Amino acid sequence: MALIAASAVRSCFGDGAATFDRLLAGESGVGPLRHVDPTAVNVTHAHHLPAPAGADEPELPASDWLAGCVTAALAAAGLDPAAARVPVLVGTGLRELRSVERQAVSGRPVRAARLHFTGALRAAAPRLGPVLTVANACSASGHTLALAGDLVDSGAADVVVAAGTDAMTASMLAMIGRVTEEPTAQVRPFDADRTGVLLGEGAAAVVVVSGAWRGPVAARLLGVGLSCDAHHETAPSLAGISRAMTDALARAGRSPAEVDVVVSHGTGTLLNDVTEAEAIHRVLVEAGGDPYVTGIKGALGHTSGASALMSLDVAIRCLRDGRVPPVVGLRRPLPEATALRLVTGAPVRCAARVAQVNSFGFGGVNAVTLVAAA
Repeated sequence: MALIAASAVRSCFGDGAATFDRLLAGESGVGPLRHVDPTAVNVTHAHHLPAPAGADEPELPASDWLAGCVTAALAAAGLDPAAARVPVLVGTGLRELRSVERQAVSGRPVRAARLHFTGALRAAAPRLGPVLTVANACSASGHTLALAGDLVDSGAADVVVAAGTDAMTASMLAMIGRVTEEPTAQVRPFDADRTGVLLGEGAAAVVVVSGAWRGPVAARLLGVGLSCDAHHETAPSLAGISRAMTDALARAGRSPAEVDVVVSHGTGTLLNDVTEAEAIHRVLVEAGGDPYVTGIKGALGHTSGASALMSLDVAIRCLRDGRVPPVVGLRRPLPEATALRLVTGAPVRCAARVAQVNSFGFGGVNAVTLVAAA
């Protein structure tokens, strides 16, 4: 069985520990939109990373955040980033599109080779590689985790880094603004009054190792269930999501009643939250489960390619800390979610042993992860 040796996060709240503390406090990192004219995209708020003190934003922000998380995760696992020969799988939805948009507006030439993550990663850790990119929309880093687990379990590698990164872009902001009549000011997952999603940004990385590993262990990777239902360009499929959940349980050899916590995808959109609530109820609750359900997008926004692994980091901390943070923004649960044990208002104490992480992407690409306490 593959293990997770360590993880690292960069969110609007800071690193993984700071992010979890702010989630437990029920805080939201939402603020006024930067970088883009709000009137041009019909979006007024977002979850930005703090601006660098006394410095300009990196030219390639997604790459910069990624390199920081990968090296931090390796160091936390007890590996020297400068010497590690480790493959890195990177999930992303937008890659370095923000930089491309800026260069296009300024008239500067776009050098395609610089957009690959290899350059930034090897500048920070010269012996890393190979570096492979997985572009499976908002579940991309969930897919990198599945691939990393397969590489380790098959014996093809002893150590693999799974990562995800994304910086928000003008084009993605404009797409979000087109589907809402009035700009959203707060993401409200599973709320009857939800009005849509807001973008976040950042990166996350985990070090996946074999059972022979003798270093630190953060969690056990029980299994990842994947599905590609091609149901609709954007609308989720109950059947596709349910299949990913049941596949994760089958791979993990666990029953629905053994899942203690679900870190939901929870986007605060009209379609996702109803469908996800129904899938959790169908696969887990109707089969005897009664997990606590939380989610991070009300606090961190939707971090696209990084979101699955950010949620995984939170899940691991729930298992280790014994507390589950509330769903920020949730006040009045939608009818389809009233039978779920949603965490609202304040964190709950829970001696959880198994956690499930949901991540779903446009086009019906879904990844559901099960992890157990170390």
